[in-house]
Amino acid sequence: MKKYEIMYILKADLDENARKAEIAKLHDSLTTSGAKLVKVDEWGLRDLAYPINKEVKGYYVVVDLECESHESLKKFERLQKFDNAVLRVLITVNNH
Repeated sequence: MKKYEIMYILKADLDENARKAEIAKLHDSLTTSGAKLVKVDEWGLRDLAYPINKEVKGYYVVVDLECESHESLKKFERLQKFDNAVLRVLITVNNH
């Protein structure tokens, strides 16, 4: 299984319940596609290095995962592109 790391940033103005629901929705899209979440690390609210869509703060989440195929990541990418609560996503291959 290949190992990946996903970092995504949610809008800072989401209340706690909306943020938890958004995180659960994004993680469900990964697990239903066959990915196994190894570690989820919520970094919390932080300043952005530069404004994204006029936002200056964001809620950071880092996920380590394993999956057989790239399809689960493609589904995740499609889902987040149309999600107004997600500011940015970075997917990297984890070689550790």
